[in-house]
Parts: sequence; structure tokens; C-alpha cells
Amino acid sequence: MRSKTGESGGKALARAGGSPLAGTPAPSPAGAAEGKNCAGASVQRQAPTVYGALDLGTNNCRLLVAKPSRRGFVVIDAFSRIIRLGEGVSNSGELSNDAMKRTIDALRVCSDKMRRRGVTRSRLIATEACRIATNGAEFIDRVENETGLKLEIVGRETEAKLAVSGCASLLDRKCDWALVFDIGGGSSELIWLDLSRLDRQWRRSVHDRVDVQNCVAAWTSLPIGVVSLAERHGGRDVSDESYEAMVDDVMLGLESFESQHRFGERIARANAHFLGTSGTVTTISGIHLKLPHYERSRVDGCWLTAGDVRRVSKDLIAMSYAERVAQPCIGHERADLVLAGCAILEALLRVWPCQRLRVADRGLREGILTTLMAEDGHERRGISPRPRRRRGGAKSKSGRG
Repeated sequence: MRSKTGESGGKALARAGGSPLAGTPAPSPAGAAEGKNCAGASVQRQAPTVYGALDLGTNNCRLLVAKPSRRGFVVIDAFSRIIRLGEGVSNSGELSNDAMKRTIDALRVCSDKMRRRGVTRSRLIATEACRIATNGAEFIDRVENETGLKLEIVGRETEAKLAVSGCASLLDRKCDWALVFDIGGGSSELIWLDLSRLDRQWRRSVHDRVDVQNCVAAWTSLPIGVVSLAERHGGRDVSDESYEAMVDDVMLGLESFESQHRFGERIARANAHFLGTSGTVTTISGIHLKLPHYERSRVDGCWLTAGDVRRVSKDLIAMSYAERVAQPCIGHERADLVLAGCAILEALLRVWPCQRLRVADRGLREGILTTLMAEDGHERRGISPRPRRRRGGAKSKSGRG
């Protein structure tokens, strides 16, 4: 359910004076910014809506708070914490008390940030861990009672679409095919896009507000993520043999999807690339770039080759757990999961041999924000409209008619 803050911002926002009609800018002076018209008379301009997007995954809790801008949106606050909500759920079928407590602590921080920033429109989603846990719905109710946040457990198709929307601006539209993938903690979303369905004449002028949903050729949600794979095979001490066992598991999970759609054959003589949005690809990128500390500005949008990915993976397999912890782009919170992510990516490269991978440090939250703002009529100024022809058929020089 897409909701306004009176619903999804919850009680914490309501206590702070959030309007029950939070998606509608307040008509009173308190909800508007005062300005002057060209004659000097006072006019009332409605303050821009403040948007919130929260992604509660199997491993991470992430929040973005943003305002619309001429170039899309400007982030005014953010939060990210590894909470491992899905720890053990693949074996027990339930969210553990410790995992739920860690998550609620993080969600209280998110609720406070949304309240302080005056979020007026939001969407708060929970994914695989809450989808598969027998006590997932009970946990969602507990979250609302303890933090005031009303989370929505989304289906896998919705998650896949949001992932595509969040990183669509990084697609190479000169390609014919692109695989967008999001390696999560409990599942991995895979979306093949047929970019030839875009109007080729306008590929260079279309930016990230283009609706790429009509380019989706097929998608699947693989019920394998870094947490579940590491719990099955071990993540701290990984040998060449155990790494290959992880890769084999993932390739087995892909067999049915590939036999049905045969994308390997489709891309064999086509121009195709991968676009990855997950902690796995951003970590690999940071290590490949030899960053002394993680820098989003250098990672987001960068290109890697398949050889780059495999060199980093090979180096990580050769490291001990302590050596992986010491890597500045990994740390102790990811050191037991990073090789499971590498194994998932290696399986994708073996099933669909692409030589180029683009890295996206963006995903579901950006997809939520983009979708909400589009619904409210905020269009990116960077999109070039189709030029209209003058009467008589001649185009104007400006291309705008």
C-alpha cells in the first residue's frame, strides 16, 4: 500500500504534528512558503513535499528522505544499518527475538529521522525475510506498535520493478539487452530488459525518468541470497571447494528460468551488459578501485569487466576471515557474507557470459522515491521532450516546435 505519513509515517509522525492528510500540502500559512510576485505582492507557495523511502531487507535497514529538485530529487537525510533480520530464518522459519530487537532499534532511528525532517509522503517496504517468516506479519504489527511505522510486505515482482526504477538511469541504452540484478540477503531479483524495445531514435535523449517497465522481457526471484547461502555453506572459512559448491547451488537455481527463456542464446551475438545493485557489487567495486575507504561517488556508475570481478573474488577466497574484515570496503559486518555474494555473481556470469558490469549504489529506495514523485507529477527537467514539427513539416531549430 502506498501511503501518506498519517499511515506509514505512523504514530511517531502523528505525535509530532504530521497531518493526517500528509500527501496533501497544507493550505495554511504554516504549510506554505511565502514569496513575492513580480509586482511585490505577497503570494503563498506550497512547500515541497518531503518524501521518505524505507527498505527493510533480510540483512539491511535503509532509509532515504528527499525533496524533489530540477534534476530529480535531493537527499536531505539517510540511514543504513546492518540488522540481519533474516538470520536463521531459512532453518527455523521464524524471525528470531534478537533479530527483531535489532531491527526495531534501527527502525526507531528511521522514525525519528522522518519526524524531524517532516516527511509528508512515504512508502515503507519489507522484503524477503518478512515474506517467508511465519511470524512476519506479527512482526510488522509489532513494528507499528513500537515505532509508529506501518511497513508493507511487498511481493517479489514489486521488489523487482522498484529495483529497475531505482537504477534505470545507469542503463547503457546503446545495448540491446541488460540484466538488472539485486543480490539480497534472502533472495536475488533478476530482470532481463530488452532495450531494443526503446525508441532507438530517442535513446540518447532519454534519462532516468523513462519508464523501462515495458522493456522487461522476463524476471525471476531466486530464493537465494547472501545470508541464506552463507548459512548453508559457511561464510567465515571459505575454500575453493566450498566456493564452487555455492556457485553450483545458484546455477542449479537458475536452470529452470534459463531453460524457459534462453537468454544465453539471445545475448550470444548481441550487445549486452549487467547492471548490479547490491552490497556485493559495490563492495567488489570498492576493492577493485583500491579505495582506502568506501566512496559512493566513485563506485556508483562505474564499470567493471568480468575479469575484474573474478580477480577480486579470487583474491577474497585466498584471504582469511580476519583479512577480509581488515578490508576497508568490507569490515566485520560483511566479511562472512561477501563471498556468498561473489558466488551468486559468478553463477550469473557463467550462465550469461557478459563482459561488462555497471555498478549501482542505488536501488529500492531510489525506486520508491522516483515512483512516488512521478505519481505526484514531478518530472525530471533533464528529459528532452519530443520535438514537434512546425506546420508544413519543418522542424524548429530548437527541436521544441
